[in-house]
Amino acid sequence: MAKLPEGTLMQRAAAGLASLCAGLLRSSPDVGGVYGARVVVLAGSGDNGGDALYAGATLARRGAEVTAILAGPRAHPGGVAALRAAGGKFLASNHNASDRAASDRAASDRAASDNAASDHNASAAVRHAIGHADLILDGLLGIGGKGGLREPYATLAKYAANSAGVTVAVDLPSGIDADTGAVDGPCVVADVTVSFGGLKPGLLVDPGARNAGVVELVDIGLGPYLPRPDVRAPALTDIADLVPRPGPESDKYRRGVIGLLAGSDRYTGAALLATGGAVHGGAGMVRLVTGPKAADMVRPRWPEVVITPLSPGLEFPEAVGRVQAWVAGPGMGVDDGAAERLAAVLRTSLPVLVDADGLTLLSRRPDLLPRRAPTLLTPHAGELGRLLGADPADVEARRLFYAREAARRFGACVLLKGSTTVVAQPEPAPALVNTTGTPWLATAGTGDVLSGLAGALLAQGLLPPQAAITAAYLHGLAARLGAGGDAAAGGEAAAGEAPIGASNVVDALPRAFRAV
Repeated sequence: MAKLPEGTLMQRAAAGLASLCAGLLRSSPDVGGVYGARVVVLAGSGDNGGDALYAGATLARRGAEVTAILAGPRAHPGGVAALRAAGGKFLASNHNASDRAASDRAASDRAASDNAASDHNASAAVRHAIGHADLILDGLLGIGGKGGLREPYATLAKYAANSAGVTVAVDLPSGIDADTGAVDGPCVVADVTVSFGGLKPGLLVDPGARNAGVVELVDIGLGPYLPRPDVRAPALTDIADLVPRPGPESDKYRRGVIGLLAGSDRYTGAALLATGGAVHGGAGMVRLVTGPKAADMVRPRWPEVVITPLSPGLEFPEAVGRVQAWVAGPGMGVDDGAAERLAAVLRTSLPVLVDADGLTLLSRRPDLLPRRAPTLLTPHAGELGRLLGADPADVEARRLFYAREAARRFGACVLLKGSTTVVAQPEPAPALVNTTGTPWLATAGTGDVLSGLAGALLAQGLLPPQAAITAAYLHGLAARLGAGGDAAAGGEAAAGEAPIGASNVVDALPRAFRAV
């Protein structure tokens, strides 16, 4: 800002915002263009309100009917002047009338009655404007907003949610924590969010991400001046650079040998699914240690896998043979024998991924961590809650915080599964957020597939953060393809998608690799 004339960045932001809004209005079959469109600007006191007001002025000059609702005690003076000069209309939000009346006990009954009638009329005009808008610009709060929306902002957000118009958030939806994605009360639910200069972490991590809608970035020239990012969301090309590829001199050992401690006589499916993820993950060999019944089921499905059935007196892990990374947990059970095998794996100097039952055992034996060798934990919110002694609902609400806390406490890389997959590292480094997936992934066994896939990548030499984000990306992509969707990233279940099971994810992994 010091290098540019005053207001330059705001004008760049407003121009990008207005351009995107014009495109939305043109693409709407019910509106068909900017001219004659009804646009409502919800303007708070800060710069986001100024961005919205300037963008509203641009739309008004192109023939839109623009009404600004001034929600704060003041508004950006330049934005107000620009919109007024362009023919925009203004309404004041008076939903905090009760607070005003409560602070003025000395007012006469007649004056209080007159104020209430005036406030009712103003409220009706505001509700009508928002309810009949074709497009609503949310410029209530900026990146400094903390906590849920207070009045009158909360009521305006409710009106916008009930409107048929498209809601466009300026920089981020008001009421979302820009740094974490936490939502601690009412917030604006946007159809589209236009972020300026760089994506805010809260737009990438649920619950903030699911309230942001489609996120568009407007470059206003901040790139050379931005510090190291707090969160990264790798794109397809980033993942393509990480995926291991065999060379002419490769053999099964150079491509990596993964050891799977998965499945049991009770949980035979976990062995099948984790093995499927590992087989399709690119490792040169998969060695499975499991119960006899699970072994009998895996052999005909995955004949290429080397199986060591569990038996009394088995010398573990020596009897398994050469292994370059371990996965311990999916369906392995939580009895004393399983606990001893987990401890033996963690005593090795090899990379180890711990999932499912392994995490349950870790919650009973936290002394097994930290360890010197690379370690990757892959919990969902309930499992992480047990590990940290936290409420799983709070883990869901503050995913970045808890993933980082677990990484710090256990000295391990943590992949927190859920609506947003977050990968946190023990040392200071940006958290990684996965952008692929579909709600159809929320079904039994898909986590077992992810474990096998990530373990195969560890065995091929990727570091835990690389293996975690690459596996999460491919896993989410395979789910989209298996459900009948395309390779587009993230979001709600796409039109044309159908329910899937974990086996469908396994079958779609080769297509996901090809897409990358």
